[in-house]
Amino acid sequence: MLPPLPTDRHIVVLTTGGTIEKTYDEYTGHLANHRSIVRRTLERLRLSGAEVSVRELMSKDSLELTDDDRQAILDAVRETILDASRPTGVLILHGTDTLSKTGELLHEQLGSPAVPVVLTGAMRPFAMTRSDGVQNLTEALFAVGVLEPGVWCVFHGRALRFPGVTKDRERGTFVKP
Repeated sequence: MLPPLPTDRHIVVLTTGGTIEKTYDEYTGHLANHRSIVRRTLERLRLSGAEVSVRELMSKDSLELTDDDRQAILDAVRETILDASRPTGVLILHGTDTLSKTGELLHEQLGSPAVPVVLTGAMRPFAMTRSDGVQNLTEALFAVGVLEPGVWCVFHGRALRFPGVTKDRERGTFVKP
């Protein structure tokens, strides 16, 4: 067996909930955020040369996020960027309904971050058939390693830099007009 490749990237994933991590509750019959499930998905990916750390901030639908929650996300990003382990990027799993609002706040408050800060989510949860969650997660993990520093939305094969990123509800994706 060959030794593992050296780790040249350290990505910190901050989870906030959102559709991407919703699970079906058989007792209530509803999709809901209970706790982060991204670790199970990450275990199935081959991420040679990358160390991925997961930090659970909250498990909320983005429509339920408050200004205090957004401040907690901003504080966590700042803390992560300044961490002595020197991550090469930050990935935030976020609900799509208010992802743009959080992205704009991060863009305004972080100025020029030293690393890429990428937000992504899904229109359908990881747990559902035809979910776009794994695609968006995989693309975002790749993007963190190749994008220049700044605040980005990575979704459906596109990397869109803040400011000005919005959800196009008709198309079910994100755009930058």
